[in-house]
Amino acid sequence: MEPRAILTFFDYNYWANRKLLDAAAKLSPVQFTASGPVSFQSVRGSLVHVLGAEWAWRSRVQDGVSPKALLTENELPTLAALRSRWETEETAMRRILATATGGTLATPVQYKTLTQVEQSTPLWQIVLHVVNHGTQFRSEAAVLLSDYGHSPGDLDFITYVRGLK
Repeated sequence: MEPRAILTFFDYNYWANRKLLDAAAKLSPVQFTASGPVSFQSVRGSLVHVLGAEWAWRSRVQDGVSPKALLTENELPTLAALRSRWETEETAMRRILATATGGTLATPVQYKTLTQVEQSTPLWQIVLHVVNHGTQFRSEAAVLLSDYGHSPGDLDFITYVRGLK
């Protein structure tokens, strides 16, 4: 896979994340944490899960080891805390991707899972998984945001690449 394509997917990923964070800023604190009919219960829970997965995968790529556990809502109790941590994570991931070549993207990454099982996955598959995983759980958060009257709008990749942001 071409490095330029990977960077485009990550630009899209972070654009979509920001759209959700901006929509979540319109929620009351109660709405931000209220349980709903989605996998991770709340808008905050869904966003923390997306961020936690990005962090875990970046740690695997960078260090070869998963964190002991994913991030929790208690670690990121506010939207401001979540946004700040995401900015830090984006910077770290972009640092890794800035040096990616066709060769490094094809190279398997050796890492341990959360349960410390050894795995090997080509870098291009990991980075596409991060974007795809984010799409799934951002959509769950978007359902809740829309129910509260604060839809993040169109999150489609084609919308991003056509500049209809």
